[in-house]
Amino acid sequence: MKSNRAVPATVLAVVLALAPAGPVSAAPAATAAVVSLFPSDTLTVADPAQLTGRRVNLPPPDCATHPTDCNTVALLNQLDGFDLDPRLALRFDAPVDAAEVAAGTTVRAVASGWSTGVDRVVYDAATYTVYAHPVDQLAPGTTFRLRVGGAAPAQSTFTTLSATDGLHDLRRQLDSGAAFAAAGITDRELRVDAAVPAVGTTFTYNADLGSSSLPIPVFNLSEQDAGAYVFGSYLAPSWLTADRVIPQTPTADAGPAVQGAERLPFVLILPAGAPPAGGWPVAVFGHGFTRSDADLFLAAPQNASRGFATIATHVVGHGYGPDSTWQITRNGVTGTLPAYGRGIDLNGDGIITDTEGVSALPQPAPFAQVSSRDGLRQTAADIMTLVRAVALGVDLNDDGVTDLQRTGTDYYGQSFGGIYGTMLAGTDPLLEAIGLNVPGGPISEIARLSPSFRPLVTEALAGAQPPLLNGGFFGFTESLPLAGEPPVLDPAPGALPIQQFLAEQTWLNRPGSPETFAPLVPDERVMFQVARGDATVPNPTSATLLRAGDLIRRATLYRNDRTQRSDDNPHGFLLDPTFIVGFLGGQTQMSTFLASGGRLLIDPDGPASIFQLGRDYPGLPLG
Repeated sequence: MKSNRAVPATVLAVVLALAPAGPVSAAPAATAAVVSLFPSDTLTVADPAQLTGRRVNLPPPDCATHPTDCNTVALLNQLDGFDLDPRLALRFDAPVDAAEVAAGTTVRAVASGWSTGVDRVVYDAATYTVYAHPVDQLAPGTTFRLRVGGAAPAQSTFTTLSATDGLHDLRRQLDSGAAFAAAGITDRELRVDAAVPAVGTTFTYNADLGSSSLPIPVFNLSEQDAGAYVFGSYLAPSWLTADRVIPQTPTADAGPAVQGAERLPFVLILPAGAPPAGGWPVAVFGHGFTRSDADLFLAAPQNASRGFATIATHVVGHGYGPDSTWQITRNGVTGTLPAYGRGIDLNGDGIITDTEGVSALPQPAPFAQVSSRDGLRQTAADIMTLVRAVALGVDLNDDGVTDLQRTGTDYYGQSFGGIYGTMLAGTDPLLEAIGLNVPGGPISEIARLSPSFRPLVTEALAGAQPPLLNGGFFGFTESLPLAGEPPVLDPAPGALPIQQFLAEQTWLNRPGSPETFAPLVPDERVMFQVARGDATVPNPTSATLLRAGDLIRRATLYRNDRTQRSDDNPHGFLLDPTFIVGFLGGQTQMSTFLASGGRLLIDPDGPASIFQLGRDYPGLPLG
C-alpha cells in the first residue's frame, strides 16, 4: 500500500473492520468498495482515567526517518479522542466520484441522532481516497458514526476528544483555591506600584530585548474623562513548563499540576471623580498578538465617560522581557516603574522578541505542534485570576473605600484578545458582558490563510523532518478548499502530507482554540465585531468560529470595503483612529454594550450600511 502521509502515517497499514450500514441518498461507484475509514475507535485503547473511557492509540511511524511524525503521534496518543473537525479519510479499492461519495457520507451522533454531512473534499486518485471534513463542528466527548453509502455501504464509530476539559480544570482549580495553594500564593489581591493623575501624564514603554532595550512611545486615546492611571501587579498560578506547554493529563482527573507562580502586570484607567457606592464597574481588555497591556490606552477612549474602569495585563510571552519598564513623565519629571514583561529568550539567541514564549519552540522541536495552544490557555487562566483578584475588593488608596466593583466584571478583546477571549467567555461564569473584536479560528487556519502569518507555516513545514515544502505561495501549496467550494480532484504534488500535518496540528491544538469554546459562550451576553476583508484574521476563520457557536446573530460586520480606506487591511479598526468610521462606530458600539452589562447591542451607524448586524442580516457576508 502506497504511503503518502494522507492519513496518520502508520494508520495507512491498518484496515479497519467495517460494519454493514443502512442505505443513504447517494452512493459511490457501484464497483468500488470501502477498504478503510478514518477516524475509528479501533485506533484507541480503553482507558478508565479518561472522560471518554478511551485514549488514542495511533501506531508509531518510523522515528528514525520521520521524527516529526513520531513527535506528533506521541502527543496525539495522550488525547482521549479524535478532533472536533476530523480529516475524514475514506479509502476505496477502485476509482470513485469524490463528489458522489461526499454526497452519500454522513456523521451522526450515536446517542442523540444529530447528524451532518461533509464538505471541503479532496480526492487522491493514486490511492482512491476521498478526504473531507464534517460540515458542522462536532461536539466534544461524543461518539459518532461515520457512514458511507453506496452499493457496499460501510461505517466506523469514533469518539471526539474532551476538548474543553483542560481549561475548565484550570478554572476549577482557581475557584477551589487549589491552584493558589499549589503555587504558594497567599496574597491574591492587586498590588499597586503607582497611581498618577490622568491629565498631563505621558508614557514610554521601555522594552527589554534581552541584550538591549528599546523605548516605545505609547499613544493615549483614553484621556477623556479619565481621572487616574494605576500601575501594579498580581500573582497568578502558572501551569506552563519551561517548554511552554501544559502537560496533558487524563481528562477524568483534576487537571494538570501547577508549575509555580508568576507576577503579572496590570494597568488600570479610572474615571474622574469619586467612585459610586460599591466601586467603579470594571471591564478587562485583552490585547492582540505582538502587543502589550499598553494597548489599553488605545482601547478605552469612551469607557471612562461611560462610567466604568478598564484594566489590562500582558499575554503570555508578550511585553518583551522581564526587565521592561514604564517611563512615566509628569510636570517634567520622569519616573520608572516595572512593566513585568512576560517574554523569555526561549531559543537562547540572546534576543527577546515581542511574542517569544507564547508558543513552544518551532519545528523540529518535540513540542512544536503544540504551538500557542497552552500559551492561550494560560492567558485565559491569567485573566480569570485577575477577575478573581478584583472580586476580593480593591481599595487603591487605603481610604477604606472600595474603588472597583467586585462583581459583574466585563471583558473585551481585540484580535488575539478576541481569540483567547472566546475561550474565556466559554469557561468563566464570572464575566458579565463580553465583546470580541476580529477573532477567528482554528489558529492553524488563521496562519494558513493570512498573509501576515503564512510565513510561520512555511517555517514549520521547512523545519519538519523530513521537510514538507512543495513550492508555491510562501513556499507551499496545500490544495485545500474552503467550505462550500468544489472538491479538489488533482491536489498538487506534496499537498497531501501538508494537509495531514495541518490536520494533526489542529487536532492537537483544539483544546486551546476559540471555536472549541464557541458553543459554550453565553449568547445573550456576547457581541462580536468582524471586519470585511480582514487580511490578518481572514473572514472564513471568523465565520468558522461564529458558526461553531451559532453566534452569527450576535455579530456585527464592519464593511471597510464601503469606506475611503477600502484598499487597506481593516483588522485594527477598533484601535486605529485613521479608520475613522470604523474606529468611532466600533468604539461606540463596544462601550455601549459593556456599559449596559451586555443588554444593548446597537447599530452604530443606524440606517447607513457600514455596520451590518447579524440579527438584521441573516446572510451576513462573512467570507
